Amino acid sequence: QVQLVESGGGLVQPGGSLRLSCAASGRNFSSYTMGWYRQAPGKQRELVTTVTGGGNVNYMDSVKGRFTISRDNAKNTVYLQMNNLKPEDTAVYYCTAVIVRPGIRQDYWGPGTQVTVSS
Repeated sequence: QVQLVESGGGLVQPGGSLRLSCAASGRNFSSYTMGWYRQAPGKQRELVTTVTGGGNVNYMDSVKGRFTISRDNAKNTVYLQMNNLKPEDTAVYYCTAVIVRPGIRQDYWGPGTQVTVSS
């Protein structure tokens, strides 16, 4: 069982920055694929970014060049640095962990943290 706890959300003006953090439990954090999803009111949840245990990253097109995912395996923590925030980035952001073993995949979710971009 993996527990995830996000922090760092809040209210920011357009053009501002926030850094989200996600602390994970578990003994093999370095092998987890970590990611961030978001869900805006009335919209479907969407995948923002992922980082594998090997450090490969992917981003959705609308955040490329503005958001950066990183991980600190010594601290069992993944970060999402968000720069040049736009009102359309407003959403609840969820941290996820994916553990893959032969024949089995396990997905874990944090409770989410609200990000509001507004003037």
